[in-house]
Amino acid sequence: MVELLESVRKISYHRLSIALPEYRRFLYKGIQASTSKIVGIYGSRGVGKTTLMLQLLQSFDYAPDEVLYLSCDHPIFADVSLYAFVEYFYERGGKCVLIDEIHESKNFEQELKSVYDFLDIKILFSGSSAVKISNASFARRYSMFKLPALSLREFIELQLNIELNAYTLEALTLNHTTYADEINKKLSKEKILKLYNDYINFGAYPYYLNDLQSYNQKMVDTISTILYTDVALLYKVPAAKVELLKKLLLTICVSKPLELSIEKLSAKVGVSKVTLYNYIDYLHRAELLRHVTYEAKRFKSMQKPDKLYLAHPNLFGALCKKSEVGTVRETFFAAMASVGYSIYYVDRGDFLVDETYTFEIGGKNKSFNQIKDIDNAFVVSDDIEIGFDNKIPLWLFGFLY
Repeated sequence: MVELLESVRKISYHRLSIALPEYRRFLYKGIQASTSKIVGIYGSRGVGKTTLMLQLLQSFDYAPDEVLYLSCDHPIFADVSLYAFVEYFYERGGKCVLIDEIHESKNFEQELKSVYDFLDIKILFSGSSAVKISNASFARRYSMFKLPALSLREFIELQLNIELNAYTLEALTLNHTTYADEINKKLSKEKILKLYNDYINFGAYPYYLNDLQSYNQKMVDTISTILYTDVALLYKVPAAKVELLKKLLLTICVSKPLELSIEKLSAKVGVSKVTLYNYIDYLHRAELLRHVTYEAKRFKSMQKPDKLYLAHPNLFGALCKKSEVGTVRETFFAAMASVGYSIYYVDRGDFLVDETYTFEIGGKNKSFNQIKDIDNAFVVSDDIEIGFDNKIPLWLFGFLY
């Protein structure tokens, strides 16, 4: 254990010495204010979990030798008890441990439960969004924060080095004209529709800042890592079956959402309906797929197909060359609105959000015909800078977080 700690100290020193970006994600203040002894940040690969943890560490009042960074995907942690290692560090004055990729550690739930019960040490950990916490008693011991992909608002802040407000869904529906006008004025010479289109193509994952030219290839690599490492590891999917998961994603990429009945999809992918439902759940948890159910299914069993979307518009460029513009619009809306709100699809309109608001998604000439006489119903239009009455610009939903 002595040699292991020394090796980890060297890795930790180099990791903690790397310069960090000044920009802080929207979760930063909430996590910083948490008084929990154990705090977890989960989300898809590439969204900035490690950077956020390291930024939070800078705000803590610890001496350099009281802090340790480790990553569970490093070979030196193969077959090492996480609890035993943290205990060894704690006994030598350790006060805070940052743990990356915790889902790659065997029995991490029980190990962290033991840390919580027996050690007075701060733990900040990150894990895949595919992680499924199964121990309810453990879940009560920690605070978990989900870090999604960058919002359109965050993307613009990074691009232009400006500060922009986020809005609640209720406030946005009531004051969208005022907010759109304020945002457009802050952008000065920049055009919101140009920024929105850039975001759709490459704005979700912060690594675009390092090398925009290879962004789609990095997306492809990230998808493969999620499938072959996270999903395969956490749900024990054989490597041979991972190709079926890729085929499922590709099929969704090139299809319209409601064209995908489970029967047709299972035949196309080549698996049983039971297996397909499991795969859909895995991909949904891994934030590669968004599974949107029919609103009435909350109350009774209905033979109604579910809508399946890619988790974010940026995934289209990595998975297929051609995509339906309507599907991309709905994918963007669902990606933004599902952070903090419930979302279902409905017969009249496209989505019911927060069990209150009905939204019909379309182009700038989209009419109100499908949602007339529905309370709290809105048309969400692409290709407009500012709306009026109950017509809201699609891009504005990128300011929900």
